[in-house]
Order: sequence, then structure tokens, then C-alpha cells
Amino acid sequence: MPGPDPATLYPLAGHDRTVFLKPLLDRRLVESGRPDNVAVGAYSYYDDVEDPLPFFERNIRYNHGFSGARLTIGRYCALASGTTFVMPDANHAMAGATTYPFPIFGGEWAERLSIHELPLPARADTVVGHDVWLGYESLVMPGVTIGSGAVIAARAVVTRDVPAYAVLAGNPARIVRRRYDDATVARLLALAWWDWPPDRVAAAIPDLVHGRLDRLETLSDKA
Repeated sequence: MPGPDPATLYPLAGHDRTVFLKPLLDRRLVESGRPDNVAVGAYSYYDDVEDPLPFFERNIRYNHGFSGARLTIGRYCALASGTTFVMPDANHAMAGATTYPFPIFGGEWAERLSIHELPLPARADTVVGHDVWLGYESLVMPGVTIGSGAVIAARAVVTRDVPAYAVLAGNPARIVRRRYDDATVARLLALAWWDWPPDRVAAAIPDLVHGRLDRLETLSDKA
């Protein structure tokens, strides 16, 4: 197989701070024996200066499940240390006089009003496209969609949808620049190289890295 095995937990020999997230998630599902609301594509990795293994417990916050929302991370994404996702279960009802979450404490409070009766904002899935780079300690808020090829700067707080191939920074994160013009972005999205078989990706690496789009489109035509 060209390149690392996507089912390998540690893709870098002798380097245990970087893991492929898909096999880590698969292992977690086997150990828990239950379905999950998180999906990750092949070759997406997480690097952590301390320990990458608790990623799904530590870096996906407030994932209690009652909102029904999902988190999907595409293929070939790079997640730097401290990248964190906040799930919609963190939301508090704001329609009334108080935001206090009485039902979560059970007892008579929950009998008076169940958690499913809270007037919470409409739940939305969080989606990270393919080939996205999430910088050090970046924070992604609930219901955000990040387009393929986007770059999120270190410690950026992403509160709204991100266009494909945009570079964002700040709190709240704002577009700093576009990596390509609209026509080139359309060509790249049509190319969808992340869906290619591994051997074709390996053959295209020099052209992918240097952005030789004409050559990449020629490779794509051989599908």
C-alpha cells in the first residue's frame, strides 16, 4: 500500500503523539460497544503534545447525545494539539426569563420540565470537510460547517460556516484571505482528490503540494 496504512493508529514510527483518528474512533466504538455520533475519514490525524488518545473524550466537549447532533470530519484533515469541538448539547435555552438548565439535575426539577421540553436552539450537525488544517488550540462551535481546503489559525474561534479554501483567524474567526479565486476553488472541489484511491494520491503528491492543477486534472481523467 502506498503511504501509511489508514488503519494504523500511530502512522509515524517511533512517534506516539500523532494518531490517525479513524482507527482511534473504531477502537473506541469496539470498547464501548455502542454507536457513536462522530465520524472521521481516512488519513485525518491529531497531534498532541501530551497524549492524543483521549481525543474523543477530551476534545469533543458536551457530547451528551440528547441533541441528536453529529460531528463529521473528512479525509486528510490535520488537527493540531488542542483542537476542540463544542457540541450543541452545551447550549442553554434563552427563550425565557432564565438560562438555567433545571432538568439536567433530575428529581422534581426534571419532573416539572423534561430536558426534551427545553426551548433549545435547533440542533445542527458540525461538519469539517476534507483536507482542512485546524491550528493549535482552535475552537469550533456547534453547528458549523468548514469547507474543504480551509485553514483555521491557532486559537481561532469558529462561530460560523467557513467557505472552502478560506483562511480564518481571530475570535470570532474571520476570513483573512482566500487561498484561491472562485474559479480555482470550483476546479479543486470538482477534482475531489481526497476521494481518489491511495495509489493515485501517492502518484499525485508533487502536483498536489505544488498546486499544479492542470496535471492533477489529467490524473483525475484517468479514473
